[in-house]
Amino acid sequence: MSSSRYPASVDVAIVGSGPTASAYARILSERAPGATIAMFEVGPTVSNPPGAHVKNIEDPERRTLAQRASEGPGAGAETVNSPGAVKSGERRARPGTYLMADGYAFPGEDGMPVAAMSSNVGGMAAHWTAACPRPGGRERIDFLADLDQLLAEADRLLGVTTTAFEGAPFSGLVHDRLAAAVDGGRAPAFRVQPMPLAVHRREDGRLVWSGSDVVMGDVTRGNPRFDLFDESLVKRVLVDGGRAAGVEVEDRRTGGIHHVAARYVVVGGDALRTPQLLWASGIRPAALGRYLNDQTQVVFASRLRDVSPGEGENRTDGALSEQSGVTWVPYTDDMPFHGQIMQLDASPIPLAEDDPVVPGSIVGLGLFCAKDLQREDRVAFDDATPDSYGMPALRIHYRLTAKDHEVLERARQEIVRLGNAVGEPLDERPFVLPPGASLHYQGTTRMGEYDDGESVCSPDSQVWDVPGLFVAGNGVIPTATACNPTLTSVALAVRGAGRIATELAGAAELAGALLMSDSDNRMTEQ
Repeated sequence: MSSSRYPASVDVAIVGSGPTASAYARILSERAPGATIAMFEVGPTVSNPPGAHVKNIEDPERRTLAQRASEGPGAGAETVNSPGAVKSGERRARPGTYLMADGYAFPGEDGMPVAAMSSNVGGMAAHWTAACPRPGGRERIDFLADLDQLLAEADRLLGVTTTAFEGAPFSGLVHDRLAAAVDGGRAPAFRVQPMPLAVHRREDGRLVWSGSDVVMGDVTRGNPRFDLFDESLVKRVLVDGGRAAGVEVEDRRTGGIHHVAARYVVVGGDALRTPQLLWASGIRPAALGRYLNDQTQVVFASRLRDVSPGEGENRTDGALSEQSGVTWVPYTDDMPFHGQIMQLDASPIPLAEDDPVVPGSIVGLGLFCAKDLQREDRVAFDDATPDSYGMPALRIHYRLTAKDHEVLERARQEIVRLGNAVGEPLDERPFVLPPGASLHYQGTTRMGEYDDGESVCSPDSQVWDVPGLFVAGNGVIPTATACNPTLTSVALAVRGAGRIATELAGAAELAGALLMSDSDNRMTEQ
């Protein structure tokens, strides 16, 4: 008997537990209910149900503990929520994430000083803002004819709605002021509108933010053939005869190394660690790690004009306050940035005690810029230097081009204009966050229509030349996007999971036909 807590073999092994990995588990549970599925996550379970958003933890102390447990090798470091203002040039991660120790920038390059990751069941979906806008214009993947259907399915899995904040007292005011400044000349789909959010309300009125638990749903949690293994580091994808054959996993609790055979392997980590695992496995297509895509982020703050106190209750439990809602200014090809406008939980500047600030009246404006994609922007891997998990250390090479700087300057001007449209700016100049701050890294396992050496996987997310190996996550997105990428990456996961489910169903049908034929032959012989 084996003392391993892992199965000897499964139909599908899934690496990671974020929203895209969870989408594979959900679609397979729905469309291939006979398949055995094992999901492996390097970090611990920090919420109940597993994968839930930490904002849903009502007790502040328990929420903080969950965030700290998600910070992997960076646990204990100061975060942007730590006491004291963050100074210019200071590297701090957001709660629930951790920064690279080194290798994040090289001489003559911009690098990504605050590139961050999470290690916990649910991945970054336990800590995200839950914004789920659809891509538009050149953000869209033009070789996927079914993209809109896939995005609709991603809406379903994530529980996306545009009505969560419709009762917020200042949301209409923010919308109308922005619309007056933005909507002229725009097609209806690109005008100012409520941000699509993966959030819903309970019967008691409290917001519930979607995490991987919502993506998995009851059908996955109730699937007797699905198992989730936390604190399990997948060190290699096993390949046999050129085809994916399983995974090598380290039990982080015991240090034991185990092999789990699988007919299909899905690597659904983030855009830094998914290519890292492929590299460590000896799977190294030419485009692996390349076309690394961050979104330069500009932020600004304004105090709403002509608002009165008492129009909404201020939240003090650490969750997002609700007076101003979340408003979306969509990307367009002419204005290549995406806007997210939401109230700040606290003022970004010191305010005098007698300053008559109306709760919810200070709004933060953020513009995310589309990147000028370059093949040389990449994450590389140092086989001679292990990271804190014993994997080849990450090395980021990243530059902003002249075009990037031009778009960034336009975004600076635009965010000041929008800030003046909604109220009185709290500062004269917007602030550009350091590279990596968006947490929206993409492109490193990019999808392509053809295997031309500039992509890692097919339109079904299957790695070129390695049948049975699929990649998932934001790294699969091949376009320069400005909008939040999660909805798109979940949509792509739906397509890949559908491919696996179809092949499993076909194999089961063939096996059944062969069994029936064999039975008929035996009866004929008798």
